[in-house]
Amino acid sequence: MTQYPSARLLLVDDDPGLLKLLGLRLSSEGYVVVTAASGPEALRVLGREKIDLVISDLRMDEMDGMQLFSEIQKGWPGMPVIILTAHGSIPDAVAATRQGVFSFLTKPVDRDALYKAIDDALSHTATVADDSWKGNIVTRSPLMLRLLDQAHMVAQSDVSLLIAGQSGTGKEVLARAIHNASPRSTKPFIAINCGALPEQLLESELFGHARGAFTGAVSSREGLFQAAEGGTLFLDEIGDMPAPLQVKLLRVLQERKVRPLGSNRDIDINVRIISATHRDLPKAMARGEFREDLFYRLNVVSLKIPTLQERAEDIPLLANHLLREAANRHKPFVRSFSTDAMKRLMTASWPGNVRQLVNVIEQCVALTSAPVIGDALVEQALEGENTVLPTFVEARSQFELNYLRKLLQIAKGNVTHAARMAGRNRTEFYKLLARHDLDAGDFKE
Repeated sequence: MTQYPSARLLLVDDDPGLLKLLGLRLSSEGYVVVTAASGPEALRVLGREKIDLVISDLRMDEMDGMQLFSEIQKGWPGMPVIILTAHGSIPDAVAATRQGVFSFLTKPVDRDALYKAIDDALSHTATVADDSWKGNIVTRSPLMLRLLDQAHMVAQSDVSLLIAGQSGTGKEVLARAIHNASPRSTKPFIAINCGALPEQLLESELFGHARGAFTGAVSSREGLFQAAEGGTLFLDEIGDMPAPLQVKLLRVLQERKVRPLGSNRDIDINVRIISATHRDLPKAMARGEFREDLFYRLNVVSLKIPTLQERAEDIPLLANHLLREAANRHKPFVRSFSTDAMKRLMTASWPGNVRQLVNVIEQCVALTSAPVIGDALVEQALEGENTVLPTFVEARSQFELNYLRKLLQIAKGNVTHAARMAGRNRTEFYKLLARHDLDAGDFKE
């Protein structure tokens, strides 16, 4: 009996008789079997469905098994592939396994050998492991499913990981899922927003401080690096970390030691670093706002979360899931959205991504008195800028932008004058302008 009864297998063969026969045999073992009659069809299936393992014939007219394997490696790295051939030879098998094919079996395939190869491939990649690590990540989007496969694979290693994505896409949710899937899952997961605190307070939070390190430090305190010992430290909005702290963080990552503020001794640490940003860090590096050496330390592996518009097929799934959760908390009689209400949700632009969708659903449930939420209520919830409550970082960034524009208007584009009014030197002020893509020349009369 298979160890992985819910595994989804994709069978690829241009012989319909053999495809049907092998499909029936594997289905009887409990596998979920999807079939494709050619390599290009197999790639289309992989683009729209969650697949755990591909079993392909070697000799096919349109695209042979090795060509298909090469395409799978490009689009779905880590996907295990088993090649079957009626023309098996030792050189073919050696060549295939050297290129990364998981197993190479000769037809007629021995039943036990095939089942063993399937179980070995699935256990090796762990793509069909317990899904509890994903928590509340609800998706059927091929983009997201591929991202989750990559996330699960990278979770098994200890390398530093950078998650990119717009605000509201769920970067912390993904980071927590990666921690849950990792060998560190029984240890702490600690998150901090690097753009939400003043520099000295952020330094104290991260590294801790000794008693008397600064005014008000009446006792020593361990930092988050120590609190996350053995686990994962999630550094959200790493792109907003002040430059002096970037230097200190780099030292910690290089030496695996942390020195609390005001202390003269180093403390060994054992944490996995996951960081995230909505900013374009290569552009920030070009402007001198983010250290290149720190970027390469943090960006050993990178994952990018798609926007909600890029995974639009998930909107009905997410909306219904969030509706059930909100109804259970507040109004158990609320059951569903009307057809027109769901259409409006699916055609909205969602600049605030999943966070905005959560807010809209919460508003709809709070305001409805009927079991079915109608279109007018969704429209009302979507209207106006107040639909999405910005994060602290977003609100501060918007304030900075408005403040800088006002200063430049008053100073008529004179940077020296504007910097003096802001209490900043010219260099710092130019960096602020660059961060917000402002050109002082636009404000000159």
